[in-house]
Amino acid sequence: MVLNEYNQKAINDTYKNAHIALQSISDLMPMVKSEELREELSYQYDGYENIINKIGVFMKEHEIEPKDINPFKKAMLWGSIRMKTIIDDSQNQAAEMMINGTVMGINELTAMVNEKENLTEEVSSFIQEILDLEEEYEQRLKKFL
Repeated sequence: MVLNEYNQKAINDTYKNAHIALQSISDLMPMVKSEELREELSYQYDGYENIINKIGVFMKEHEIEPKDINPFKKAMLWGSIRMKTIIDDSQNQAAEMMINGTVMGINELTAMVNEKENLTEEVSSFIQEILDLEEEYEQRLKKFL
């Protein structure tokens, strides 16, 4: 089945959402001193990596070219994390940054879910899976504030 342009954009946006989370965790991890928070970030990294792999297979099956994060956006993300951790490298600051990013992802995914009637069942399922993950991760991160 060939996906229409709307569904192709939605699955690519979902893929990028999870990739931004992976990039954020990778950028933040070296600056996190708390072993407990490092373990939590590693757990979340694995969850995002798992869904990215599933979406990647789906995209390949549907001949959709994954669009990576814009290099400028990657640099801005890294710079923002770096600046915030130079100023305050506490566990609280790291958790707050991850929560803020997670909430942004939740908002983007929720907007997509609200357009559900335009999505195929498979695309909708991937969006919901990441949305559920991010909602779980937001709650798990709160204990580090």
